[in-house]
Amino acid sequence: MKFNRESGILLHPTSLPSEYGIGELGKKAYEFVDFLVESGQKLWQILPLGPVGYGESPYQCFSAFAGNTLLISIEKLIGQELLHPEDTAATPDFDTRLVEFGRVRTFKYDLYRKAFERFRTAGINEKYDEFSEENNYWLDEFSFFMALKDIFGGIAWNLWDKEIAFRDPGAMEYYRGKLSREIEYQKFLQYMFFSQWLELKAYANMRGIKIIGDLPIFISYDSSDAWSRRSLFELDEAGNPTKVAGVPPDYFSETGQFWGNPHYKWDEMKKDNFAWWRDRLDLLLSMVDIIRIDHFRGFESYWEIPGGENTAQNGRWVKAPGRKLFQSLKAYKGDMPIIAEDLGFITREVEELKNEFEFPGMKILQFTFGRGSEERFLPHNYEENAAVYTGTHDNDTTVGWYLKISETDPEAVNELKRYFSITEEIGGETMCWILIENAFSSRANTAIIPLQDILCLGSEARMNTPSTIGGRNWAWRFEENLLTSELKEKLAKLSILYGRNK
Repeated sequence: MKFNRESGILLHPTSLPSEYGIGELGKKAYEFVDFLVESGQKLWQILPLGPVGYGESPYQCFSAFAGNTLLISIEKLIGQELLHPEDTAATPDFDTRLVEFGRVRTFKYDLYRKAFERFRTAGINEKYDEFSEENNYWLDEFSFFMALKDIFGGIAWNLWDKEIAFRDPGAMEYYRGKLSREIEYQKFLQYMFFSQWLELKAYANMRGIKIIGDLPIFISYDSSDAWSRRSLFELDEAGNPTKVAGVPPDYFSETGQFWGNPHYKWDEMKKDNFAWWRDRLDLLLSMVDIIRIDHFRGFESYWEIPGGENTAQNGRWVKAPGRKLFQSLKAYKGDMPIIAEDLGFITREVEELKNEFEFPGMKILQFTFGRGSEERFLPHNYEENAAVYTGTHDNDTTVGWYLKISETDPEAVNELKRYFSITEEIGGETMCWILIENAFSSRANTAIIPLQDILCLGSEARMNTPSTIGGRNWAWRFEENLLTSELKEKLAKLSILYGRNK
């Protein structure tokens, strides 16, 4: 599916300003939509919206369907009289530039409990009942999973008491009765998340902004999906993954990337014509307008690592039924608004799969110069059916990247100068805007710039460093006074100049 010539900004909602320690789906999110409109943008790209698990990564979620309830807006709950202003009187003095996930959870979960009790006291809510019924195909098992996870101290599901871990009918009945109120609480949180998110999406769409969502190819091992649908995943009788995901060693990593997600049992998924994937696509397309598929190459061939390994070195390439899957999804949904993340080791077969369904691939300007770069990645060689980025959530910011290569890779700097006809020494901010303008001016129909690059921030604003856990990963937030009128005008002029605002 070919897209219009448009541009936008990559910003995960957790990075929005908020007095409550993490970005929310309230006033500041709506103000960010307004900023996009006033700066001539058409697209808002986000990361996966699922409930984050280990390491706070949105690519390791407790469900492939549920939402991240930390994003629920406290001010909206006050507006619904589910919270009272005095309930937030003891709001901690949160860091304005980083999400302190532990402190945020402690604070917000206490408020959510109060909101839930008032919601229950209010009685019948037809919209809630409708939401529960429409989403029961995932909501009930997820809510049960989260209630169980709480009483078992947060440990992985295969370490719970054996009877409930492996879904003994008697244990299922017992725990459903015992945890009925907790299950309802989890459903309430999901209702609030989806209600608030869909209201925000409707506002964005009304103002001419489309949302680009993100679909991780794999599910987390510690998830309601793996617990409730074990037959779809490569798990042994004890619930341990027998084959896990990652990418092999390459120029950038001697041991590759070990992700640990269980692989799919594709033969099982074929039996019902990929019903699980149809459900997943249906839900995500109700939440976003365009989908970026993470690690697209895994739908053609995936790197299979034996369970029990600690690195990605001892793996093998295995063919995946991507063509059959996308044929099935296309027959079900028609042409799909998908961007294929086709970075890394890409074969002719992966290119053919992408091109058969006319999915635009991704171009990263930071990968264009220096070690590992290729002529085909140079901007003047981009095809129209592509999405160009200065960098992604896994890259350093462009300023941080440029300062590093200035110290470590002088040939890459010389390449940049030759390509852009630069004769003098320039700083990181100047180079940042050179690459932003190059993305806007390229032939690629879609141009996306991380907000960190729009703001010309350094490595302190990096969103994630792959193959690392903890630290500042996924925690960056921006301060609202940075979105100035001068910045709006600068972006709007680029959008007009390069025909991306129509």
